[in-house]
Amino acid sequence: MRFEERLSDRGGWSIGDGCSAARVLDLLSTKTVFLVVRELFYGTTRFDDFVERAGVSAPAVSRALKQLKAARVVESVTYRAPGRRAREEYRLTCAGEDLLPVFLALMQWGDTYLQDGSPPLAFVDADTGRALRVRVTTDEARESASHDIEVRVHPAWRRKPTER
Repeated sequence: MRFEERLSDRGGWSIGDGCSAARVLDLLSTKTVFLVVRELFYGTTRFDDFVERAGVSAPAVSRALKQLKAARVVESVTYRAPGRRAREEYRLTCAGEDLLPVFLALMQWGDTYLQDGSPPLAFVDADTGRALRVRVTTDEARESASHDIEVRVHPAWRRKPTER
């Protein structure tokens, strides 16, 4: 990156607490918060399912959901199963949906640099089946929303014998 002339003296300015990257990291500060966001993109809505699918404790999921609700990334909706007490379901807000490129970019980076072999999942356009990639661009390419994406088992992925 290059800085415009008035910002070229890096010692002469600071954005301090106004740094958006620092604020996002504060929000997504724990693995549990990120896993809850992942599960929301994957369609998980109920508390017990977050606990099971994220593989973390109920108190940790509760803290993550409260943090995401406070940041208006998640909203809760009351539901009642027949013969049961009222409970909450969780859904991404518009702000939460706008985390999709962040989520996919982190997954893409991990697929490239942290996987031993092929990654387990592929993210493709639901209509065309074409692989999705996150890029920094000035192009006016069509954006994909989460409902436009199909998650598939990556064609080259093979489960390790210890994972069966």
